[in-house]
Amino acid sequence: MSFNTFGHLFRVTTWGESHGPALGATVDGCPPGVPLEASMLQHWLDRRKPGQNKYTTQRREADEVEILSGVFEGKTTGTPIQLMIRNTDQRSKDYGDIAQKFRPGHADISYWQKYGIRDYRGGGRSSARETAARVAAGGVAREAIRALLPGAEIRGYMTRMGTHEIDRAKFDAAEIDNNPFWVPDATAAETWAGYLDALRKSGSSVGAVIEVSATGFPAGLGAPVYGKLDTELAAAMMSINAVKGVEIGEGMAAAELTGEANADEIYMGNDGQPRFSSNHAGGILGGISTGQEIVVRFAVKPTSSILTTRKTIDLDGNETEIITKGRHDPCVGIRAVPVGEAMMACVLLDHILLDRGQTGGVRGPIG
Repeated sequence: MSFNTFGHLFRVTTWGESHGPALGATVDGCPPGVPLEASMLQHWLDRRKPGQNKYTTQRREADEVEILSGVFEGKTTGTPIQLMIRNTDQRSKDYGDIAQKFRPGHADISYWQKYGIRDYRGGGRSSARETAARVAAGGVAREAIRALLPGAEIRGYMTRMGTHEIDRAKFDAAEIDNNPFWVPDATAAETWAGYLDALRKSGSSVGAVIEVSATGFPAGLGAPVYGKLDTELAAAMMSINAVKGVEIGEGMAAAELTGEANADEIYMGNDGQPRFSSNHAGGILGGISTGQEIVVRFAVKPTSSILTTRKTIDLDGNETEIITKGRHDPCVGIRAVPVGEAMMACVLLDHILLDRGQTGGVRGPIG
């Protein structure tokens, strides 16, 4: 199976399966001299790990990351960084009943049709367990960004769960870490809790929308045509398990706007730098960052593993029925928040390095 690597100069290769002994990432292209210890990465993995509350899968994984190479005396050396996370709570027996059947909504049938083999134990490489490796790699990217751009920040949060959406007028960033849904609206968090608890008890699931924003990044990241920053951010988010749609800035809603409403007017700020009256573009114009807040939004489908009987076929083509047992997230969007942040960090660091290589940070003067 190819295509396990993403990035240009900052390159990440993930490896391992859901029910294998371990999974991890090989990170190549991280600049040397970046302070890095396992505890710095563990902080981000702890935000993603399962079993932290009743709203996520009860699989109990410590998700303890080990740095096997690329770091000496607490700093990166510029050589490949090998990260490993051991699996400690697999229950492969939960999947014995589906070895001969294809689970609706899962990659079982498409993997089989392409490769003629599949790891039915939790989906193998198609499992969202793979995203733990991405979060670890994203932690490396965050530390490099911190060294290169002090003050830059990447922040993810949920804006919708099923039919329930946040009230933008009540947006409070301080609330994001105060509830299990990473939602910046205390009222919404309370409503969502009851809504998801009822779904969880019924054995069903629901989708979600996650928004990831980045502030403190300079104008000039990205390139026209095939190296657009928004193109690569969209591809990165779309590569996350269960993601079915991506928006940049106003996204699909831009189709409802007039040209006058959509155009972000430009003026000179008191600091002598260009400023914008709005940010419908999501901080990216012509594939290049404007220096505004970069905003990406992605939709995650409902978890396909549910306790409701569904129709399917088996390996012999016989029509049958299936119930997916095991431990699963009633809303996988919850744990997709730190994954989206990690992918944003990897893409932005990659483009910081690409820009340094192509332009050396030179910018066209204004004023």
